[in-house]
Parts: sequence; structure tokens; C-alpha cells
Amino acid sequence: MANTFSLILVCVTLVTGIVYALEKLVWAKKRAAKVAEVEAQTTGLDDQTKAKITHQPWWIENSVSIFPVIAFVLVLRSFIYEPFQIPSGSMMPTLLIGDFIVVEKFSYGLKDPVWRNQLVETGKPERGDVAVFKFPPQPNIDYIKRVIGLPGDTVRYTQDKKLCIKPSGEKQCTPVPLTNYTESEFIQNNIPLIRLDETMGEHQHQVLVNPLRQDNVAAYQPRAGVREWIVPQGHYFMMGDNRDNSADSRYWGFVPEANLVGKAVGIWVSFEFDRSDDSFLPSWIPTGIRLNRIGGIE
Repeated sequence: MANTFSLILVCVTLVTGIVYALEKLVWAKKRAAKVAEVEAQTTGLDDQTKAKITHQPWWIENSVSIFPVIAFVLVLRSFIYEPFQIPSGSMMPTLLIGDFIVVEKFSYGLKDPVWRNQLVETGKPERGDVAVFKFPPQPNIDYIKRVIGLPGDTVRYTQDKKLCIKPSGEKQCTPVPLTNYTESEFIQNNIPLIRLDETMGEHQHQVLVNPLRQDNVAAYQPRAGVREWIVPQGHYFMMGDNRDNSADSRYWGFVPEANLVGKAVGIWVSFEFDRSDDSFLPSWIPTGIRLNRIGGIE
């Protein structure tokens, strides 16, 4: 499925690029030749006449001006880095609503910006990465979750909210360590969420759990009530760090490798949107900035 914004950006870049090339290689030379021809036929060429001959139509002038900028944005956004905004709390405490993040587009392969066909393979997701991907049921929507299961892995999520992963080719399921059980500042239905440190390979990050909330195992996919998943080849199992408040692979299945957008690597700005119920400000206007949030993502 084509990305509408990327398609528009590619089309604008292509059109302005053609005009830019024709201007530099053909039209500018023709105007210069015309000036030389007129000067050879007259004793002199006043500035007004010269300006009239060398005048660029508005559409050429605008195309030449914006093409380098548009081309730079296209290359940067498609192949290097792209900004995203965090719209929900499913990745708390790692990412908060109002965080604006930078996604490294080349981490999981270079893809064409319209149809997302892979052009060059540059790497694969690692267990514990925070990844942006196209939501499988609705590919026009971007999701962000943590990579839990790699192709061939067996992932278990126990009733006491602990992960156990059996990597492809191994016989034993290895529990994912959870340490530093502390009460967090995050509240759900007047219940403080519990913050824990989770270690997954070389990644150490924090997760939140609601000690009084049970998983909706009846909604698990592909089999209701079954807490174990075998990740197919070419797919990944994703979960949010806010374990009891995340719609993730437990509920809608695996993420195909083709849906991967990139790896979230940093927060470049973070806004607060908290306000009282009687506030007159529109909900999209920030009420503060969280400078302490700026930095890398664990």
C-alpha cells in the first residue's frame, strides 16, 4: 500500500527536479545565448531589456528554489531519520504522550519511500529494540512497540506478568529478569502502577504493570486463552512497555518484516499537555516542555 504523503513528496521532488535540470542544462543556456545574440546585433543592451530576456517564469523560479530543499527532505525522511509523535501511553514509562522521537530509517533496511520495497538490507531488529512499524490490520497507521520475539522464537507471557523466551534452535525457555519492584507515579483507576526493570539481552529498560488487573486472555490471538506464541519466519512479536495498557502482538498478531519502519533512537523534544477540565486552551496546545526527557531511548 502506497504512503500518501511519501507519494506526494516523491511526485513534487520528481517534477521540480525535472524543471531544475532543464533550467540548468537547457533553458538558462538558451537565455544566455539569446542575450549574446542581441548584444552582437546592437551597440549595447540596457539592463531592462537584458532582464526581460533572462526573466524566469514563476514556475521555473519556484521549482529551482524549492527542489534542493524538497530533495533533501525526501532523502532524509525516507532513508536516514524521520520524526514521530507519541500519541498514547502504551510505551510508558519509556515513552510518554507528547514525546517527539527520532526514528532511524536505515536500521532495518533501506526501502523505497512509496511502496516500501526493500532496496538494501542493512540490519535486523534485535530483541529489546523499540521499533516503529506499520500496524498490520491498518498499514496506514504507524505503531511503536518493543521487539520481544524474533523469527523462530517461542514467547510465553505468564499469569504473573513475566516473559519467558525460547530462542529459535534452543531447548530451554529463558525467563526475562524483572528487578527493582517499586510503586510508580503513574495512576490507573486510582491504582498506582508498578515499575520494574526488565533486562532483555543487552537492553535494560523499565516496564509498568497493574498489580490488580488480569490480562484479557480471551482476546489473545491467534488462540484465545493461550499464553504462548511461536513467531513465524519473517515476523516479529511486539509488546508495549505499559504491559496492561497496550494493544500489541498478544491481541492482533505478528508484525511482518516488510512492515518495519525503523528503530526509535532518541527523544528530541517532549511537551506536556496536562490541563484542568475548565481550561480554555485547545487540547493540542502544549502546557509545558519536559527538557529532562530529551536524549536516547533505552
